Amino acid sequence: KRAIEIYGADATRMTLLLAAEDLDDPDWRDKNAREAMSMLETILKICEQVASIEEAEESEADAWLLSTLQRRIERITSNMEVLKTRTAASEAIYGLYNDWKWYLRRNGGRIGRAARIFMETWIKLLAPFIPFTAEEAWSILGKSGFVSLERWPEPDKRLINEVVELREEILTRLMEDVRSIIEVYRRNPRRVIIYLAAPSKIRMLEKALEILDAKPHNPVGELIRWIMSERIIEAKKAPNMARLIFDLISAYSSRYAREAILEVAKSEKTFYERARDFLERELGALVEIYEEGAEGIYDPRGKALSALPLRPGIYVE
Repeated sequence: KRAIEIYGADATRMTLLLAAEDLDDPDWRDKNAREAMSMLETILKICEQVASIEEAEESEADAWLLSTLQRRIERITSNMEVLKTRTAASEAIYGLYNDWKWYLRRNGGRIGRAARIFMETWIKLLAPFIPFTAEEAWSILGKSGFVSLERWPEPDKRLINEVVELREEILTRLMEDVRSIIEVYRRNPRRVIIYLAAPSKIRMLEKALEILDAKPHNPVGELIRWIMSERIIEAKKAPNMARLIFDLISAYSSRYAREAILEVAKSEKTFYERARDFLERELGALVEIYEEGAEGIYDPRGKALSALPLRPGIYVE
């Protein structure tokens, strides 16, 4: 009763939901309740922002936002069905909030048509956990009736786009790798050089995926023999390169279709060129992009040789 009087019903409910899973007793902390209140205010401000702004042109970030939204719907629903309320609430509140923040960063603060769809669905997913805030948010968006009476969202498979999801994943990984390098040197970078894999390595990736489709007994051996027969690289380097290619596939194939992996690899240069402005904003440095083996490439440390499909080489100075 004291908590409700101080923090309100939704902040109290949210704090308790996020404090324990299953039948465990929740561990109440006033600090968490204050953070919950702040989060509820943030959600309402986002609603006001979406309701009042003119929609910008659609971008790849819009496709990503709607695609990842379908994944969230699936996870929240499945956790609700097995009474994993803490996990479901965390996904619904903070998971989707993080998606929204990334969307704004990638879009340079612009809000497209996807934002309205995202926001309406987000409020529906929030309704079981923070009902009063959800109703207020629903009203801010100009919707009539009660959101609690709306149909529970179902994932739309047509909106799932593995290509844009994988592109955002490799972009995030690239930024993390660059920041790790910057932390080691402990100084602000002047420029960041990104080296993309040579076309020959894309061919190796494509062949490796074809080999996997045939389900041979020894796929690595098959790829090694093919690399050597095509004389793409020195014979002594073929075994290690084959293993690297299959390790790369293994890192993504459990979450992405092979067709998506190959499409992203083949269009990597175009994607990074489009993302250059974003990378420069995020990293605070000039960004240059080269393809391994390209004429006039700037590569003082030989980092281009380490480039693989979906895993660029990096040099920071």
